[in-house]
Amino acid sequence: MIYAEMEYEAHYSELHQELVSYLKETFSTVEHGLQGDSWIWIFEGDDKVEIDTFYSMKHQIKSANTGSFLAKAVIKYISAKYKVNAYSAPEPEPHE
Repeated sequence: MIYAEMEYEAHYSELHQELVSYLKETFSTVEHGLQGDSWIWIFEGDDKVEIDTFYSMKHQIKSANTGSFLAKAVIKYISAKYKVNAYSAPEPEPHE
């Protein structure tokens, strides 16, 4: 489910490492990669949040857990530094 989408002018590849570094300041388990698309995974216990550009040219904040507290925490944290358009209700990804 897509919870939010970031809004910025640069190409997503230019923001990838900056965003990863920012997330690592608060979240202890962060995995990431940049090859064609940007992807970042954040883990906390059994909860996982994905931030990627698989279906958009901007980073989308996603979680398979529709009641994810981690997704809300990630959105709040990112919103303190970047513009984020949070959806009123999570939207399904194209493959869901």
